[in-house]
Parts: sequence; structure tokens; C-alpha cells
Amino acid sequence: MSPAPRAGLRQLFEAAVAAAQPARVLPAALPPPPRGRTVVLGLGKGAWAMGAALEAAWPAERPLSGVLVAPRGSPRPALQRLQALEGAHPVPDASSLAAAQALLTATQGLGPDDLVIALLSGGASALATLPLPGLSLADLQAVNRALLASGAPIDAMNTLRKHLCALKGGRLAATCVSAPLLTLAISDIPGDRLDLIGSGPTLADPSTCADALDVAQTYGIPLTGAALQGLRSGAFETPKGLPAAHRVQLLASPALALQAAAKLAQGWGLRVELLGDALQGEARELGHALAQRCQAPGLYLSGGETTVTLRHAQPGQGGRNAECLLAALLTWHGRPGVHALMADTDGIDGASPWAGATCGPKTWARAQAQGLDLAAALERHDAGGAFHALGESLLTGPTGTNVNDFRAIWVG
Repeated sequence: MSPAPRAGLRQLFEAAVAAAQPARVLPAALPPPPRGRTVVLGLGKGAWAMGAALEAAWPAERPLSGVLVAPRGSPRPALQRLQALEGAHPVPDASSLAAAQALLTATQGLGPDDLVIALLSGGASALATLPLPGLSLADLQAVNRALLASGAPIDAMNTLRKHLCALKGGRLAATCVSAPLLTLAISDIPGDRLDLIGSGPTLADPSTCADALDVAQTYGIPLTGAALQGLRSGAFETPKGLPAAHRVQLLASPALALQAAAKLAQGWGLRVELLGDALQGEARELGHALAQRCQAPGLYLSGGETTVTLRHAQPGQGGRNAECLLAALLTWHGRPGVHALMADTDGIDGASPWAGATCGPKTWARAQAQGLDLAAALERHDAGGAFHALGESLLTGPTGTNVNDFRAIWVG
């Protein structure tokens, strides 16, 4: 017997997040301890949870050290042997510089009997950053802000970020050439291109300086003279090959999370349709399209990562998932029997304090009763604020993992 739609949607989201928790997916992927040291380099929204899972599974008698960098305000686990540092997200700051230096320091003195385990998850691009020669932190902050407002997809954003930072695009791995390196990754990238997760600090980079310049030109990202010179000359090129002893393994992905939710819903007797785990595009446009697509009774699940191109001078409390859902609600109005939840599996929807939002058949009528102009809220990127005013915002806090957007539409 299925639960009520509102409660069921929350259970589906929780099942998706649980399927991608490091404690569930990481221990089985760990290799045997090496003869020498094991150094852990953790970076991303799931770094602390991944490090805690590794610590719990690692033999107590074997050496273990390293640095884990997660966003400021993340739930801090009780770590015994690994150092937890905070970095800024989504725009780097001085703490991001300090985190980058700590990661580089941790790689010193490695030898062939040692092992480096990199724990990589989404959000790493801003958390630890080190400007290449001729660039400053202010330069990288400006690039990040421009990228976030541009509507560029994550693959384009990370292509440019890789070529301006001394850690990204395989450069951190290049400091570990004396020891084997295993990268364990949780994907927040549509299509699961591993070199793009967190801008790929421990993976060889197939993109080029020319690709980075093309991103800047396509999306109107201003670059300083030093950045332009480094890209045009090829001086900022990233490593294209890494030693054979450097391996990578995918631990969790958007597809894994959606499959967990689908299995739960099917157990309730619902007809489930998976619309894809890598849907991209403007959030509001996808919201309209999903509202038109999901007509027949059943549960529709999708993942991926939408984008929001900021067109308002003073944007409100947005979030790409809330914006996608608000666009769908404007298409449905008060259509009977339709409930939906759209949220980010990391627990933070864009720069808003919420994971996302929900809506049901009565949401539209409540908005009208309160005098809320939902179309105006969408126009000024205040979907998060609108849903919060309606009591429909979804507050979870950071979840310790990140497999991108989770969208569920339940048509009764």
C-alpha cells in the first residue's frame, strides 16, 4: 500500500539520498593497506562523510593520515586520524586557498610503498583553489561569479575552472606521481564524466586551453590579461596523461539514486517512468516541459543538473530545483491529483538554505489566497522564497553526499 503522495515523495527523496551515502558505497571499494603510509585527499560536499566511512573501515593498526575539505557548515563527523577543513562554496575565498595548500602539503614525501586515496565529490571546484602564476584569488572569484550567473552547464564551467587553478585538471595528481593513487568518486555530473567531478584534481584532463577559451567566449566570462595570455599560449595546459598506477572508481551516481527511489515506488504498486538521470538546460524551461510531459497516472523520476541564467538585477532566494518546480506549477496551476518534489541531493539548492521544494493540487490556490504573484517570483528568481512563504520549502541541511538534482512528479 502506498503512502499519501506528500509523505511518499519525501520518502523517495530520502531513499535516493541514502543510496548514495558514503557509509553504504565506500567500504567495499577500499583496497588492502599498502606497506607504507596511506594518505587521504578528500574534496567535495561529501568529503567529511567519505572520510568518516574510510576511517571506520580502515585497519586501526595501519597508518592513515590526510586532509578532508568540505563546505563551511557541513555536519562534522567525529574523525580520529583525518583532518577536517572548511572551504567556501560556491565562490572560493581565503579558506579555499588554505585548503589547497593543506592538500598539497599532505602529498609531500610520498614513495612507491605508500598509497594515496582521493575522495572526490561535487562542489570541490570552489572548496580548494590555488591561482596559477599571474592570477589572484580575486581573479578566480570573479570567474566563478560570472560562471554561476551565466547559465553555463557544469561541464563548461569546470572546463574553464580546470585551466585557471594549480590543483584542478589532474594537477593535484601530478604531485603524487611517486605513489599509487586511487580516486573514489561520487558523481554529480550528468553523464558521469569522472574528470569533471570537482574539476578533476586527480584525473587526466581531455579538455584544452582552447576549450577553456571557447567557454569564456561563449558565455561572456571576462578574463584578465594574464588569464588570456596563459590560455592562448598554452602555458595553462592541464596534464593529459597520468601513471598507470593511478586508478579511479565510481561509487555513486544519479542513476543509482533514481533506481533506489524507483524500487521503493514500485514496491508501493506505482507505475514508474524514469525520464533520465542527466537532464540539463534552463530550470524554468525544463519545468514547463516536465509539466507537459507528465500526464498519465504514475510516478515520473528524473535527475541531472539544470542551470539558471540570472536575468534580474536583484535575484531573490532562488535555487535551480525550486525554479524548475515553480515553472511546472505555473503550467499546472491547480491541476487535481498532481504532487511533485524537486530538490538537490546535497541538501542545498543553489545558494538558498533549502534543499528544494514540494507542491500539490492546493498549492496554487493557497498562493492566490495569499496574494502571491508566482509568475513575478519566477521572473526575479525568487522561487525558493515563494515556496517558503507557502510552507512548501524542503529543509534538510547538508546530506553528506551529492548526486545532483532529484525530481519526482506523482500524478494520481
